[in-house]
Amino acid sequence: MTLIDRAIVKTLPAVPRPVVRRLSSHYIAGESLSEAVATVKHVNAQGKLATIDVLGEEIATAAEAKAIAGEYVDVLDAIERERLEANISVKLTGFGLKLGYQVCKRNLERVVASAAGRGIFVRIDMEDSTTTDDTLRLYRELRAAGNDVGVVLQASLKRTLGDVPGLHDVRVCKGIYVEPPELQFKNPDVVRDSFVAVAEALLDDGAYVAIATHDEAVIERSLVLLERSGRREDEYEFQMLLGVPESIGDELVRAGHRLRIYVPYGRQWYEYSLRRLQENPKIARYVAADTLRRFVPGR
Repeated sequence: MTLIDRAIVKTLPAVPRPVVRRLSSHYIAGESLSEAVATVKHVNAQGKLATIDVLGEEIATAAEAKAIAGEYVDVLDAIERERLEANISVKLTGFGLKLGYQVCKRNLERVVASAAGRGIFVRIDMEDSTTTDDTLRLYRELRAAGNDVGVVLQASLKRTLGDVPGLHDVRVCKGIYVEPPELQFKNPDVVRDSFVAVAEALLDDGAYVAIATHDEAVIERSLVLLERSGRREDEYEFQMLLGVPESIGDELVRAGHRLRIYVPYGRQWYEYSLRRLQENPKIARYVAADTLRRFVPGR
């Protein structure tokens, strides 16, 4: 990232919300469940799977957390009713993790039980490093109780390789959260190496692995690992974000690989949008240029 990119990223929180909304709309299905359903149908028509995420991490009360869990039950109803090729991904802070472990667990168990009755898989997402231990603990407790749930590991965290043993269904991603240097690799090449090492360890351990990246170098190295492991096409998958250029994903689908698209929706889109824009300096530049045109006529 250049010095200009860093400066733009730091100013993003001051950019008018309508500008952020317009530029981040590629990443978000919309604010309503009906918009998410329509997006998933489009994704499915392209021969791709989907995972639906309800945006809502900034909750302050147990009632708000319970409401988000209720919205996920509505999502599960829609997946079953519309016969979508989709599962769900949940963030534990949205279920009240910061309010208390048991608050979060009750909401998560409600959603997992509803999903189990429909045969729908639940992915427990990973957030910043303050949540890692509790996230893995909840995942293990639910797996031990016989629930069909998965979890996420972030390759940029230095601890991640040590978290691999005993995990069964794992999405591997680089990780979007900015952490202290003592906790997180900062060099992009080191993060790529960590990603591949984590994926290889999971494959060796017999886990189902979801390779979540748009990095072509990481995809190529992962394909080599998968071929070496002898995995069938139904024993792993690739995952990508909604709105990212589709050419790489389309190639994977044509080659016979499973590809799942991450489809977020909801009214609480702003914080998610900022993270996506901060992750992608090129789009951040578009934000800056658009804002400049608003204040400097003729540009």
